Amino acid sequence: MMENVSEITRFTLSGLSGTARFRVTLFILTLLCYCVIWLVNVTIVVTVVVEKNLHEPMYIFLCNLCINALYGTAGFYPKFLHDLLTSTHVISYVGCLLQGFVLHSSACADFSLLVLMSYDRYVAICRPLSYHSAMTKQRVFVYVFFAWLVPFYLMFMGTITTHTSRLCGSHIPKIYCVNWLVSNLACSPSIARIIIPAFNYSFYFSHALFICWSYVCLVKTSKASKENRRKFMQTCLPHLSSLLVVVGSLLFDLLYMRFGSKELSQNIQNFIAIEFILIPPIINPLIYGFTLTQIRRRVLSFLRCKSSVF
Repeated sequence: MMENVSEITRFTLSGLSGTARFRVTLFILTLLCYCVIWLVNVTIVVTVVVEKNLHEPMYIFLCNLCINALYGTAGFYPKFLHDLLTSTHVISYVGCLLQGFVLHSSACADFSLLVLMSYDRYVAICRPLSYHSAMTKQRVFVYVFFAWLVPFYLMFMGTITTHTSRLCGSHIPKIYCVNWLVSNLACSPSIARIIIPAFNYSFYFSHALFICWSYVCLVKTSKASKENRRKFMQTCLPHLSSLLVVVGSLLFDLLYMRFGSKELSQNIQNFIAIEFILIPPIINPLIYGFTLTQIRRRVLSFLRCKSSVF
């Protein structure tokens, strides 16, 4: 088995070449952005955890979505901040696989959690009489458990496949590691390298189909009464906005990696590469924080209490 294991011990990341003049500015902006991500997501998580009135399926799924944002960004920002302060941009072989695993599993968990939120809204609006039986605490726990377990398992299998490939290169033209780029460095093609990604893409494409189907049902049901329209506008629009942000960011990066032109400037390539770990982790908590009345009231009440103390 040893002959199948790569002898490469580290990779070079070329995405930051040519940014030496703006290194300090980029570091400050990136650190500020990371602090904002922590602030907005932790605010939502703490609000949901502390307020017993928010211990409902929709808010529990939202809490996990914010936790996933913290998990995913932790796989990128600390290493990126470190690279901005150094002149050599390298990452160990194990560190590269770990970073790719975290970023991939976080993106997939986003989809899983958004599917759960879509299902929750479908049952609440289209089948309100069976909502409490369909979304019991036990079932919600099982749903959340598998929303984390399945992405972790699928990405773990992909990472193992990449690890067992013999590599003939150590250069990654990006500012972070992606398993797909690492597997492209393999000396010879592998059936597993084709089957596992194909299965993963098909599996999460089925997620997208389910969400589309649920929203077709939601729109049809919402037309029936003013109460359903109010529920749709209040709870479904934030979810739909988050979905569009996540899907748009991921698809943009995936399509560019597959078909994009390398003639674009490095700065534009870097922005395309990081938008899915920059925009959704900030926008999603803000969308829900501003649009969901109960969360907005709790956050504003907490801020008023703090301001009165000082």
